[in-house]
Amino acid sequence: MKYMLMMNHPGKLPYPIMNWPQSAFKAHIDFMKALNRDLREAGELVGCEGLAGPDQAKRVRADSHGEPITDGIFPETKEFLAGYWIVDVETPERAYAIAARASTAPGPSGAPLNMAIEIRQVMSAPPTDTSA
Repeated sequence: MKYMLMMNHPGKLPYPIMNWPQSAFKAHIDFMKALNRDLREAGELVGCEGLAGPDQAKRVRADSHGEPITDGIFPETKEFLAGYWIVDVETPERAYAIAARASTAPGPSGAPLNMAIEIRQVMSAPPTDTSA
């Protein structure tokens, strides 16, 4: 089963990790690299990415002529998606264990951030019976 694990961060601008001391930033990135390496070696990692902060985000929709209309930045955001993993694991419990490990990424003081990780199963196809 595939799951998307989404790391949500409290929405404080500017993107706070960019203001951390260099040693704290390095420890955080090293933690993420080790997690990703371990998942890759276990054959569980489908993909992962860190994302730019909401200060660089745009929301796009089409106008009545199909042309893009953009909105953003979002300084009032309460939380934002900081990054994600897509994993392919045997059980939901394994996805929960990976999320718990990701949640312990170190913060600026070196203590675990314990950020919330949202987990959703990736659907491989729509249901075969779509009648209501």
